[in-house]
Amino acid sequence: MAEEQQPKRTDVNTLGEFGLIDHLTQRFPLRNPSSVLGVGDDAAVINNGDLHTVVSTDMLVEGIHFDLMYTPLKHLGYKSVVVNLSDIYAMNAQPKQITVSMALSNRFSVEALEEIYDGIRTACELYKVDLVGGDTTSSPKGLIISVTAVGQAEPDKIVRRSTAQVGDLICITGNVGAAYLGLQILEREKQVYLSNPDTQPELEGHDYLIERQLKPEARRDMIGHLAKAEVLPTSMIDISDGVASEIFHICKSSKVGALLEESGVSIHPDAEYQAVAFNLDPITCALSGGEDYELLFTIKPEDAEKVKYLPDLYIAGEIVPAEDGVMLNSKGGKLHPLTAQGWQHFNPNQ
Repeated sequence: MAEEQQPKRTDVNTLGEFGLIDHLTQRFPLRNPSSVLGVGDDAAVINNGDLHTVVSTDMLVEGIHFDLMYTPLKHLGYKSVVVNLSDIYAMNAQPKQITVSMALSNRFSVEALEEIYDGIRTACELYKVDLVGGDTTSSPKGLIISVTAVGQAEPDKIVRRSTAQVGDLICITGNVGAAYLGLQILEREKQVYLSNPDTQPELEGHDYLIERQLKPEARRDMIGHLAKAEVLPTSMIDISDGVASEIFHICKSSKVGALLEESGVSIHPDAEYQAVAFNLDPITCALSGGEDYELLFTIKPEDAEKVKYLPDLYIAGEIVPAEDGVMLNSKGGKLHPLTAQGWQHFNPNQ
């Protein structure tokens, strides 16, 4: 009986730093005229003409932001790009370029990195952005991925967090809370596996929730819908740390308060069912879960008719004077102070 063929494993050190960069980035053609010079020099050259440049950076750290026990490497590469592009869209800008930097331990092979870069390339192709640079270095433990996204926008079209006005309407795209519940399912199955490695994970029927956690999408489509409807948000932010947390960010930056309607917060039926199964309050998951990468923005009241029929968009409240605080109006008609219980990056208990 022939021996089972072992998968190829190339040690990263055999390629060297620059050889590794060349190997991983050789299939990334430049797609945008503004990408004058990409990977291969000391810096990327980007011609922005009369447009403003928008830059955002996010870092994903193994054991903090992702767990490789249940996160496929290709999905990780894809997600690392998408979470950065979401920040660019939240400025009402269009992403054009990214850089990717990694710190990795010697447990990662070239083939493992190829998987990550396959995910990165898929995101680049789908969102039409160029990989123009980055860095790799060693790490004593685990994996760290840092992505910087660069975007463009006309100066008068850039939307900030700090420009919401009293009377503006609060809008939320899509549904929220599903990514958090997908994470809870994955964590549950991880614990079951650790207790009994012979147990098969029970993931059937949870495809939507798990995909929202492992493979989120940035709301590029909504930026297009708003432009077509000739609506310029008065403020905007992406939902990475939870709806409640993002509303507080806008309120603090704009020096205003907010009244959020529970009935205006969309929760996917799968998320609602799973929250109840976990003995969790669905609205709490929706407001505090995070990692949805939807958009939360405010519009002028007179623009309400323009957004009324936009797909996958919900009017969820109103901006009020700062002295009125940040409140949640429950479906039962009771007012509660809104609390932000989303992700805290340096909380040792998370």
